[in-house]
Amino acid sequence: MDSRGKKILVTGAGGFIGSHLVERLVREGAQVRALVHYNSRNDWGNLELADPAIKDEIEVVSGDVTDPFLVRNATRGARVVYHLSSLIAIPYSYLAPQSYVATNVLGAVNVLQAARDEGVERVVHTSTSECYGTAQYVPIDEKHPLQAQSPYSASKIGADMIAESYWRSFGLPVSIVRPFNTFGPRQSARAVVPTIITQALTGGAISLGSLVPTRDMNYVSNTVDGFLAVATHPAAVGEVINIGSGREISIGDLARLIVGLTGSKSEVREDPQRIRPENSEVARLMCSYEKAKRLLGWTPKVDLEEGLRHSIDWFSRYLDRYKTGIYNI
Repeated sequence: MDSRGKKILVTGAGGFIGSHLVERLVREGAQVRALVHYNSRNDWGNLELADPAIKDEIEVVSGDVTDPFLVRNATRGARVVYHLSSLIAIPYSYLAPQSYVATNVLGAVNVLQAARDEGVERVVHTSTSECYGTAQYVPIDEKHPLQAQSPYSASKIGADMIAESYWRSFGLPVSIVRPFNTFGPRQSARAVVPTIITQALTGGAISLGSLVPTRDMNYVSNTVDGFLAVATHPAAVGEVINIGSGREISIGDLARLIVGLTGSKSEVREDPQRIRPENSEVARLMCSYEKAKRLLGWTPKVDLEEGLRHSIDWFSRYLDRYKTGIYNI
């Protein structure tokens, strides 16, 4: 399935991964409709930072995935739907769990039902490695048990099951992408890599939650490659597919690596305010991307160090957008 000339809807297009995906699709010749979260400022989120030539080529729709009527209108005429719209911050899910169910679960229902009614050729639904919880074995493949260790992960597990049910019950051609910890330019400081980089660049202490957990960090261009591969391969229909680097690193070691790459002398320390409840913290994540390699021919092209260098360069130019002294949940 070639994207060139196709009408494609991307929900969550103003987000971190969504904005990079929109850019790539436009460059590949797709006709992109970008659903961004409505606000009275007419702010398109991270799409504001995209290449101006890209912005001129997209149709932007402002709205909310919790509204089925708006989602239906946004889906009309689309042949492929990439569903990325979600609430994703884990600490905020402790404070506002119902909003996560409304956006992540009911929003997914709205997108899936609209895609079914419109006869969409492919729906790519976005999951998360947080659905696995703390690894029971590594590397984590798609057969690993799902564990809801936060309201966020619970809502994403629910959304994944709804997506799977639309494939099994109605034959809707759905594929579920399960990205591990994506990082790169434009990411918000609610994520660990921007938190470390922006604090290192300002020279103050680097305040983090627990330094012990490990994560599988994957550069954003690799993740976008994975989304496109899933959307274009018939073998991906009805499947859950991990997209990750296959390498784990502790948060403490990640921070020390970034400090070295920036040339900062910042001290790395644990901040009690940022430490998650013991049973909620995911202690270990490491991806098996064997299925993506076998079915799609996908492998990550940009390694951790190269991705971090690209990210440091970007954040150094946009540092004034970040409030490094405030904990961004």
